[in-house]
Amino acid sequence: MNIAKILAGWILPAALAFIAPLAQAATPTPARAQAGEEVFYHLFLRSFRDADGDRIGDLKGLTEKLDYLRDLGVTSLLLTPLQPSPFYHNYFATDFETIEPKYGTMDDYFAFVRAAHVRGLKVYLDQEIQYVAEGHPWWTQSLGKPQAEFADYLLWRDPQHNEAEPFLNQARWEGYDGRWIGIAMVDMNRPAVKRYFEKTLLFWADPHGDGSGRDGVDGFRIDHMMDDLDNKGLAKNLFAGFWTPIFKALKARRPGFRIIAEQSDWGYGQDWLARGNADLVFAFPLRGALTKLDKREIVEALRKTAEITPAGKGQIVFLENHDTDRFMSLIGGDSARARAGAALALLLKGEPLLYYGQELGMRGVTRKGTMSDSAHIPLREAMRWNADLDAPGSAIWYKSDKPWWNQRYNRSGDGVSVQEEGQAGSLHAWYRQLLALRRTRPELRNGTQRIVCGDDSPVICVLRESGAARSLLLVNLGTTTAKPDLDATLAGATWTDLLDGGMVDAAQLRLQPLAVRVLGTP
Repeated sequence: MNIAKILAGWILPAALAFIAPLAQAATPTPARAQAGEEVFYHLFLRSFRDADGDRIGDLKGLTEKLDYLRDLGVTSLLLTPLQPSPFYHNYFATDFETIEPKYGTMDDYFAFVRAAHVRGLKVYLDQEIQYVAEGHPWWTQSLGKPQAEFADYLLWRDPQHNEAEPFLNQARWEGYDGRWIGIAMVDMNRPAVKRYFEKTLLFWADPHGDGSGRDGVDGFRIDHMMDDLDNKGLAKNLFAGFWTPIFKALKARRPGFRIIAEQSDWGYGQDWLARGNADLVFAFPLRGALTKLDKREIVEALRKTAEITPAGKGQIVFLENHDTDRFMSLIGGDSARARAGAALALLLKGEPLLYYGQELGMRGVTRKGTMSDSAHIPLREAMRWNADLDAPGSAIWYKSDKPWWNQRYNRSGDGVSVQEEGQAGSLHAWYRQLLALRRTRPELRNGTQRIVCGDDSPVICVLRESGAARSLLLVNLGTTTAKPDLDATLAGATWTDLLDGGMVDAAQLRLQPLAVRVLGTP
C-alpha cells in the first residue's frame, strides 16, 4: 500500500467526520506545550490498553485513556513503533507506510492524533528506518534478483543478492514466539532511499501535504541513531548526508517539529545534538546516577550534561524506558526512594519522561541468558488499570505457559494499579502533585539550574530560577538526618513549602533520609 492509497481511503470519511463538529460552537483547543517545557509519557502501545478484547493494546484503547494522561500532567505522548513487523515490539518494519493491523486502522490512527491534539497533547512517533525485517518487499522482491526495482535499497553481501547485509552481523534473530527472523540493513546513502524516507516521514508529519500539520505528529524519536550504521563503514556520514536534510525538510514544512535522537552509545549525546542536528537526546548518564540515588554521581552527571548541551538543544531526563529495568525493581520496592527519584527526575533541568506505569510503581527486570526479544517482556508488561490483571482492557498479549508470564512481575491485587493507587499519599498522587507543581512554576519548566549545596553534604540542593521566580529542590540522599548546606543568602531568604504549604525557615531545616522538600519564593 502506498501513501496515495492511504490518503484516498481516508480523506473523504475524515472530512465528513469534521462537518458536524464544525456546525456547532467548538471548544477552544488547548495550546500544546512549548519546546523546552514538555513532559513526555513513553508508552509501549501493545501493552497499554486493549479496546477490542484480543488482549493486544491498540489505538482505540489508547484514545480511551487520553483523559487519564492529560490529568496526570503530561504534555506529550511518545509511542513505540506502529508499523507492521514480525517482532512484537514493531521495530524492524515490513512496511513504513501503514499501521500494524492489530493496533487498528489508519482511521483509528488519525482519530487518535486528533483526539490527542484536542486535549492539548503532542504526539511523537518512534522511527527505526535503518533496517527492514524479512517480509519487507524490498527484500522479498530483490532476493536473488539484482535487477529488481528495489534491489539497491538494501545492502547486500554478494553481487547476486543472495545474502542481505545483516543487522549486527547476525543473519537471524529469535522472536519471543520461537521464530527466527532476518533483519537487513538499508542502504541509507542511496539517493532513491533518501527521497523515499523524506516523503514518508513528511507524510506522518503532514498527512494533507499543506503544511498545516492537522492530523500530523509533532515530532519523531529516531531509534538507535548513528553516523556510521552498525560501525561497519557501509553506511557512513549519515548525520550530514541522510538525517540533517530530512530534518530540515520536516521543519521547513512544520516549524516547531522536534527530533529526539536515541544516541546509539547511550552517552551524553553531544555529537547527536551538534553534528546530528537533533533537538533532544536522552540523558543516559544522568539516568544511571538517578537510579542509584548517588549524590556524587548525580552532581557529576548534571555538570557534564550542562557543559555539553548546546544552547537551544535539550536533554530528556528519565528513570526508565522500554529498554531499561524498571526503577521500582532497581530500588527494591522502596517507596521513599521511589518518591525521591521521581522528584529529581521531574524537577531537574531538562524535559522529563515517564515510562507508562512508572507513576504506579510497576516492576520489571530484563530476563538473563537469552538474546530473544522475550528478554525485555518484563519491562513491557500490561499497563495496570485494574487490580485484576485479567480485567477487560488489560493488554496481557504475552499470556502463555512461558517464563515471561509464569514469572511475571505484575500480578492481580498487588497494589500496583490505577484502581488501587487512587488514594492520597500514593505514588500516583505524588507524581500528579509534582507534575502540577512543575506546570504552575515557570522556573521548574524552563529556568536556570544551580547546585547550591557543597559536595560533601548528603543533601542535594538545586536552585531553579526564572526572573524573580525561584524554587529550591532539596533531597537528602544520605542515611541520617541532615541539614542542607546553604549559604547565608539562601538560608536567610523567605521560603514557602510548595508541597505542603506554610512558611519555612531554611536555616533551621532538617531532612530525614530520602526526604524531599521543594521551597519557593512566595
